[in-house]
Amino acid sequence: MSYVPHVVAWNLTRRCNLECAHCYISAGPRESATSELETDECLRVVDQLLAVNPAPLLILSGGEPLLRHDLTQIAAYAAQRGATVVVGTNGTLLTDERIAGLKAAGVRGVAVSIDSLRPSYHDRFRHGPGSLDDTVAALGRLRAERLDFIVQTTATKGNRSELERLAQWSAEQGAVAFNCYFLVATGRGAGLSDLAPPEYEAVLADLARWQREYRGRMMIRAKCAPHFMRHVHAADPQSPILNYQTRCPCGTQYCRITPDGKLTPCPYLPEVAGDLRTQSFGEIWRSSPLFRQIREGALGGKCGRCEYQKLCGGCRARAFALEGDVLAADPSCTYEPRGAEVIEPASVSYGSEFTPALTWSAPARARLDGIPSFVRGVVAKRVEDWARERGLREITPELLREIRDAMPIDFSKRKPFFVSQSDD
Repeated sequence: MSYVPHVVAWNLTRRCNLECAHCYISAGPRESATSELETDECLRVVDQLLAVNPAPLLILSGGEPLLRHDLTQIAAYAAQRGATVVVGTNGTLLTDERIAGLKAAGVRGVAVSIDSLRPSYHDRFRHGPGSLDDTVAALGRLRAERLDFIVQTTATKGNRSELERLAQWSAEQGAVAFNCYFLVATGRGAGLSDLAPPEYEAVLADLARWQREYRGRMMIRAKCAPHFMRHVHAADPQSPILNYQTRCPCGTQYCRITPDGKLTPCPYLPEVAGDLRTQSFGEIWRSSPLFRQIREGALGGKCGRCEYQKLCGGCRARAFALEGDVLAADPSCTYEPRGAEVIEPASVSYGSEFTPALTWSAPARARLDGIPSFVRGVVAKRVEDWARERGLREITPELLREIRDAMPIDFSKRKPFFVSQSDD
């Protein structure tokens, strides 16, 4: 496997206008900007990241990233140089002006957090009176500006019975995805009572069913619970979700940058792999003992014996938080391995290198090269499969538009990554 940082989450600040009960970096109104990377340091880090991967998906988050005065400057710098930039926010500060600024900077999408459709629960969970109303109003502005958005929810005992309605509501709002996160005991989340393992299984089974029901309309994913893949494999073996090259991508295809420039394997795994103020991104990514341990070490306990170890492999952050070992078995999983042959992921999967089998015209290839590296191989295969079914041997911009128009999602207001904005 080639280890490429396809997705990088960047917590730009610990400052936040809310103080959510589960926040993994304990962000809040009392935090300051004292230790944050300065603008020029951020731009230098962007250059170093792009030297390792010219087309990553870069997630700018916080705390609340909209509190950084230079957010659009950092976003524009990265987007203009080849990164696909998205922003993760609590949504309460997304005014018309801020949304316009993000679009002008080249931001391709926004993830907003909604943990309940009951203000009494959402506002209390996030310690912000009126925050649900503010975030819902922001979704209307995002729709008006035609900027894609994702709804993100953390599954808890308090909203477990509401998850199906939240997914349905997200689709009705026009979300491109509904991401259901599972608690990792780090930051303030360490003080919360988590779902019991049998409850994990029930929620994951629901999510596996819903991802099939909503296919073509909205993506549904489980986050920080890779045993979701086992449920999808059992219930929907043809699901495109199974096109992953690796188990949990923590430290292999994914990493996190902290506000003060530390590099960690993922946002929920605070163990530091290196310091970007004294080392380059490439040096840490390629040589960190922590990253090498995750990539080369054998999974422990039942995760190491499980036939789903390549599709799932357990959450490394949860293993570290609860067992103190990044390679330990994920304690949230109830599944007992059956001693069956290890299940291999799809041959062409997310993160795969793209080797064209058909002829791509230069403009079509330029559009493909402009999408995030982690989806390029999968997109290219689907495009070429489409062409072969129709007896075509060359991929052109016209064919890409034809594929777009035939997709089940209404792309009259939204475009997939491989269609340039010049087609508007």
